[in-house]
Amino acid sequence: MNPLHFSRRSFVKTSAALVGGSVLPSLRNAKAAATQGPLIAYVGTYSSPLPIIRPGQVDQPPGNGRGIHLFQVDRSSGTLSPCGIHEQLTSPGCVAINASGTRLYSGNETELLKENDAGTVSAFAIDPATGQLTLLNTVSSRGAGPTNLCVHPSGRFVLAANYFGGSVVVLPILPDGKLGPASDFKQDTGTVGPKKATNAPPGSFAISGHTDFPHAHMIATDPAGRFVISTDLGLDQILVWKFDEHTGLLAANEPAAVSLPPGDGPRHFAFHPNARWFYSLQEEGSNIVLFDYDAAKGHLAPRQTLSSLPPGFAGSSFCSEIMVSPDGRFVYAANRLHDSIAFFAVGETGTLTFVGEEWTRGDYPRHFNFDPTGNLLYSCNQRADNVTTFRVDRKSGGLTFTGQYTPVGNPSMITFLDLAKLGSAL
Repeated sequence: MNPLHFSRRSFVKTSAALVGGSVLPSLRNAKAAATQGPLIAYVGTYSSPLPIIRPGQVDQPPGNGRGIHLFQVDRSSGTLSPCGIHEQLTSPGCVAINASGTRLYSGNETELLKENDAGTVSAFAIDPATGQLTLLNTVSSRGAGPTNLCVHPSGRFVLAANYFGGSVVVLPILPDGKLGPASDFKQDTGTVGPKKATNAPPGSFAISGHTDFPHAHMIATDPAGRFVISTDLGLDQILVWKFDEHTGLLAANEPAAVSLPPGDGPRHFAFHPNARWFYSLQEEGSNIVLFDYDAAKGHLAPRQTLSSLPPGFAGSSFCSEIMVSPDGRFVYAANRLHDSIAFFAVGETGTLTFVGEEWTRGDYPRHFNFDPTGNLLYSCNQRADNVTTFRVDRKSGGLTFTGQYTPVGNPSMITFLDLAKLGSAL
């Protein structure tokens, strides 16, 4: 038979075999590779010295950062490779990404605007292929030192906490992703707590927000977006607000706040994935308080208090960040000066048991975060000018240093965006 001669039937069989066997999978793989985007890490930094140093101010970063630093993350090793910097000399210390991954917002912890020495909040468009940032606009935060922000689950508002201003603000997100003028602004009021924290470790001289006035430190919504929760470190209170997502207005809940022990200084908090347990970290008391959360009423009821430090610790420590592992089995808390991340097992009722702690390999861990898989943890060591990488043991909660140090000037916060998932969604 002539090798160049094929019957119609043999051609159809051969074609079907190729399509069913190897050609289509190859095409699928090629298409998947073409649409596979990188995993990007955004690191907010202190990029300018504080223009005003207040009594009792413990954080005086020299401004070694250059703005928002971008890194491509190796999905297996966790290595961070620099892939860009959005130069921004206004200390974009806090960054948040909207749910669709198309916009990034930064709280710029400076005091550039004359009115109230206000800081600013910036909006950026994210390039879906590369993750690079394009500035859309910048607006006033209405208060000094916007240190924390979040995007409302509706995607229609950014909420920011002004640390030095002792206030919170709601900023509408316009259809093009830009920020509009504030739809609401609330000034924290009350009596500043004592210098000595009720639950301070023995020998502690940790005093940061109890020498002058209120200090709003964190703001976030509950998982449903019905209530907004903010902490005031100076007033030793966690405030709860009803939120109208149509008007962008805040209204005090009933009760309007829950008080922590005098001087303990509530800083950051985290919800458990079940949305029923709420963990609050106190900066000067160096402890964690477990609250039961009533999602229908926005009520917080304390149930457990325990130290964020290992047994026997004495001296000064400033807590910084608290997070719950994605699977809800462990709670992690960072201790500055002790320079550790402690981890706690979550019991069946939400109560915590200290498991261990790991040295961050850096000075003053201001923030840490998990990669999207939950298998890697990154610590932003503010005074060491680096980010360190740890592998997470999902069974024990333990952390193992990978040996990776990533240089970043005065890192303040790290967050991630998986452009592969973004590409598939588009």
